[in-house]
Amino acid sequence: MACCLPNLTQQVCALQQTAPTVSIAMGRGLAGGALMGALLKPEQRVALKFEGNGPLQKLIIEADSNGAVRGSAGNPAADAEPLNGRWNVAGILGRAGFLTVSKDLGLGREPYRGMVQLRTSEIGDDLAYYLTDSEQVPSAVGLGAVLNEQGHIGQAGGFLVQALPMALDSEIDAVMANIATLPPICEPLETGGAEKLLEHLWGGLGYVVLEKHDLFFSCGCFREKVERALMSLGDAALNEMLSKDGKAEAKCEFCGQLYEFDRSDLEKLRASVQADGQDQDANHQA
Repeated sequence: MACCLPNLTQQVCALQQTAPTVSIAMGRGLAGGALMGALLKPEQRVALKFEGNGPLQKLIIEADSNGAVRGSAGNPAADAEPLNGRWNVAGILGRAGFLTVSKDLGLGREPYRGMVQLRTSEIGDDLAYYLTDSEQVPSAVGLGAVLNEQGHIGQAGGFLVQALPMALDSEIDAVMANIATLPPICEPLETGGAEKLLEHLWGGLGYVVLEKHDLFFSCGCFREKVERALMSLGDAALNEMLSKDGKAEAKCEFCGQLYEFDRSDLEKLRASVQADGQDQDANHQA
């Protein structure tokens, strides 16, 4: 699989107001999330959390099988000097930390979670290690992003190659040799998009495109979801909000949407929490 998502990455970076190195990390992360989302069945979702000991703190990417992708940065202003002429993504993420992958398979159960230690903190390498180690699927991942002259994302995307059980060793060796001689990821993306990248990956082996779909930013936040989050804090927390400020605010970490709740709103939420508690007590007594 291959993806090309410069416009999506520009949109997310603008919402997050990311510094240059964070923009590069975000571009790689969004591409990785989009590729992981493409592995899912309809109505399933995946969340990637790269969490390290660097100034970025964490990078969260969420995607679904339909092509919806979103991302947030723990510290969008984090930055680091280039290292050996390359963007120092590992410097802002930190070389000690974990990648957690959560998959909502749409079965009404708790999401499946897998965790591995960060290997290089370069995003792509860590994702390949997770797939190979945690999901036991030999995988190669290449992710890239570049900035334009204005300092904004100029290109972003990547590829994900996995070996299926019936693959021949000679075919796998040929693909790995092609990967070893790939130009920088964004060069083929710039000249011919995701399909140009596939041409480089498969070389003379030949391939058939099975599916294409658009990638787009979609946050999915809405007021009712925030209300449920506030109610989950419980009666005591809502009482404290009412007595202290008489209002509450919540800001979406992905799109920046601000949700405001005045005294009347909080009182209604508290009443709902109390009513739910009374119903549970009655059920226990019964």
